[in-house]
Amino acid sequence: MTIPTPSRRSLGLVALLLPLLGLLVHVALRSGPLAPVAVTLVRVEQRALQPALFGIGQVEARHRYRIGPTQPGRLATLSVRVGERVAAGQLLARMDPVDLEARILAQQAALQQNAARQREARAQLDYAERQRQRYQLLQQQQAVSAEQLLDRQHEAALAAAGLAAALAEQQRLQADLQALRAQQHHLELRAPVDALVVRRDTDPGSTLVAGQTVLELIDPNSLRLEVRFDQLHAGRLQAGLAARIALRSRPQQELAGLVLRQEPLADAITEELLAKVGFAPLPPTLPAIGELAEVTVLLPPLEPTPVIPQAALQRQGGQTGVWQKRQGKASFVPVITGASDLDGFVQVTQGVRAGDELVLYSAKALRPGSRLRPVAQLTAALRP
Repeated sequence: MTIPTPSRRSLGLVALLLPLLGLLVHVALRSGPLAPVAVTLVRVEQRALQPALFGIGQVEARHRYRIGPTQPGRLATLSVRVGERVAAGQLLARMDPVDLEARILAQQAALQQNAARQREARAQLDYAERQRQRYQLLQQQQAVSAEQLLDRQHEAALAAAGLAAALAEQQRLQADLQALRAQQHHLELRAPVDALVVRRDTDPGSTLVAGQTVLELIDPNSLRLEVRFDQLHAGRLQAGLAARIALRSRPQQELAGLVLRQEPLADAITEELLAKVGFAPLPPTLPAIGELAEVTVLLPPLEPTPVIPQAALQRQGGQTGVWQKRQGKASFVPVITGASDLDGFVQVTQGVRAGDELVLYSAKALRPGSRLRPVAQLTAALRP
């Protein structure tokens, strides 16, 4: 049998198609659907994790003082302004006494009138007592009847009662006078402690009722934060833990703090725990009352366990796990995680061991058995 000899045209066509076929295979294996997926890898570390709590707090003062009159009146003068520091006992404001001076003078006149009534009552008592004694002697001599002696004794008892009533009235009048003088003293509103004026609620000339606030003071040394933490992660919160504070007005300045206590009442609506966090020490420039702050509380370190970046965690088929590199291919491994920190690392209590290589980032979605091509960094062109 004679084998046909390929023509030159056929040989040329085969010579042209073979490189093209090789190029297509190369492209399919390097950049097509069969190409390995570019990934960045990370090794599982065995180390102790220091978890932290993040919360939002509000600056408040532990000691606040609302200064106002104890009786109705008109505000006469106001001697301080908002932002000023005042010393203990310093005069802040003065109330207009209105008719208080007249009431004091009337009370003093009533005391003088009562003193005259007492002198009259004593004179009547002395006369009635002498008459009683005289009639008692006469009755012993049977010069007067027993009924006349009883009349004199009754008159003496009435005079004694009148004197006692005058003395009691004097005590009442003196007490009323002392109360009026105390009101006169309360016309001056003074600072109870060294403090900072943070608010003024009225102006001179305003009519005030008893207990109405004129000024609000705070003790600047008692500034602290009321911080809210998620109940889900606040199980290890306790007093004495160190904290880092970043005020909204100074986000680049980190201040030291200390957890003072955890409040016994939680917020059931927002599912948050409340805690008091103090400044340690107080910053030279005091923050404004009500200013918000970001607070990070450092919890005690945990026991050494396998630790991975949270970015390595993936969800597949309703399970949380990681893509592990095995013989150059991707294998999904379910894991159980524990505590995490604010640096983006999380404990793994089951599923991987220290030293295992995991996929941190991939250029596209992985599937079981996907071939992997480790790179130092994914470029924008390689990302999905």
